[in-house]
Amino acid sequence: MNLFDTQTETFCYVNVAKVPDGEGGITTVWTDGAKFQANAYLKNSTQAKIAEQMGVTSLYTITTRKNVILEFPDIIRRISDGEVFRITSDGKDNKTPDSATLDMRQVSAEKWRLTND
Repeated sequence: MNLFDTQTETFCYVNVAKVPDGEGGITTVWTDGAKFQANAYLKNSTQAKIAEQMGVTSLYTITTRKNVILEFPDIIRRISDGEVFRITSDGKDNKTPDSATLDMRQVSAEKWRLTND
C-alpha cells in the first residue's frame, strides 16, 4: 500500500435532479453517484483565515488520482461523515506530470450545504 492509499477516504459525486413534487411544483432531489478515493485538506494558512473572516467559506484542497477529474461546480460527499463540498477550481489544471511516478490531481473546494428548493 502506498502513501496515497493510506491517506484517502471514500467520496462520491452528488447528483442533482429536479422532479415533480406531486402538488404541481418542483423539488430538488440529491442522490449519491460514483465513488472514488480522495483526501480533503483544510487550508488554514493566514491568508485562508483572513478570507474566512471576510465571509469566504472554509477552503479545502481535494486530492485524487489523476483519473478522477473534479470540475467546478461538481458537488461531492465524504462518505465517513457526510460532509459535502463544492468544487471551486478546474481539475484539469493541477496534476502531476505524466512522466512523474506520483499519480495525483488537486482542486480547491468549499464546504457546501444541499438544499431542496
